[in-house]
Amino acid sequence: MSPSHPIRIALVDDHALVRDGIRALLAVRPSFDVVGEAQDGPEAIELCGRVSPDILLVDIGLKEMNGLELTRLLRAQYPDIKILILSMYDNQEYIATSIRAGASGYVLKNAPSREIVAAIEAIAAGGTFYSAEVALKLASKKPDETELTPRESQVLVGLAKGLDNKTIARELEISVRTVETHRLSIRRKLNVDKPAGLVKYAMEHGLLAR
Repeated sequence: MSPSHPIRIALVDDHALVRDGIRALLAVRPSFDVVGEAQDGPEAIELCGRVSPDILLVDIGLKEMNGLELTRLLRAQYPDIKILILSMYDNQEYIATSIRAGASGYVLKNAPSREIVAAIEAIAAGGTFYSAEVALKLASKKPDETELTPRESQVLVGLAKGLDNKTIARELEISVRTVETHRLSIRRKLNVDKPAGLVKYAMEHGLLAR
């Protein structure tokens, strides 16, 4: 995203009043440009194909499909679009799932408006952003030696799709040796390396778009 152009933002929430409030908050900033709105998953997918926003603000509690599943689908279909989850839920599992799904941030709806602005700016710059309460939830989460890192999850998706190491390396823009290292780590953590087992794990944990 070029700093000389406004950040193109789209809103996905099933409440028009919420969308109106967020649009009003962002409209006063010349560095932001709200280019569209959607009230559910199918509308959001169509919107992204039509207007190609830089960042999508997504609520979790959507009709048709929830915001976490929408995030997985959009990250697979439009990998250049960054996603910020904007939710009323500080549930630790939702937060962890949003990260696995590819979201770049998670902000609570009761957070100060400046946090939404800061989150958009951080994500547009290539970073991540989490509300203070969300960050505390992440910090208090007990480490799980079997939990895959975001990069390992990406490699796992490639393996589950039957891609070889070279293809995965090319798609993720990493070295083949790095893919091999992640593959060994995945095998150690999951104790599975056969394609059927990898596909099953990926589907059960929402890593593959259904």
